[in-house]
Formats: sequence, C-alpha cells, structure tokens
Amino acid sequence: MSAARVEPTSTSTSTQELDQTLTALADPDRRRTINLLRERPHAAGELARELELPAPAMSRHLRVLRQSGLVEEAHPSFDARVRIYSLRLEPMAGLKAWLEETERLWADQLGAFKKYLEQG
Repeated sequence: MSAARVEPTSTSTSTQELDQTLTALADPDRRRTINLLRERPHAAGELARELELPAPAMSRHLRVLRQSGLVEEAHPSFDARVRIYSLRLEPMAGLKAWLEETERLWADQLGAFKKYLEQG
C-alpha cells in the first residue's frame, strides 16, 4: 500500500490557507487566545491580561492570527486606539473539511488493510 497525500478539495481552502491556519494554531498561546475569543470578542489588552502575556508578545500572536485569517480586528467608534478581536469562522471550516477528508482517507486505508489481512 502506498501513502496518499491529502490536499484540500474545496476551492475555498487552498493548501497555503490551510498551512497558515495550522501554523497559527501550533502555538499554545495562540490556541488559548482562540479559546478566549470563542466566548466573545476581546480587546487586545484584555487578552494579554487573561493570558498573562506582555503586550508586545500578545501583539505578535494577534498579528499571526490576523494574517492567518483566524481573527479580525475592529476599532470601536468611541476610541480608535482600542482594537477588538473576534473569530472568523471560514479558516476553521476549511480546517474541519480537511480533517474530515483525512479521516475518510485513513478509514479507507485501514478498511483495505483489514480486508487484506482477512484474505491473507
């Protein structure tokens, strides 16, 4: 049996987008940030306090998350200096589709291997 490579089949999710999503999620502080943003949008300073990170480190993590498309930034009308971050669903939907496709591939491969062993 040969290993098959799983590429995203959805036209909305490219390999580069998937790579950016996975790279952004590889860092534990960024995953913790995502978990906080799942609850509600947060200001950058709030996130830094909750995660006990210095502001420059939080800023770097938010930049990576923004560049990957996982979060978006908004400025409230009352204060343009404040940045509010919220989750974007599209990158996670692309990741979920890729994971489902990968799971199907493994299930097919394991099913074929089981059949081979039973016939052997």
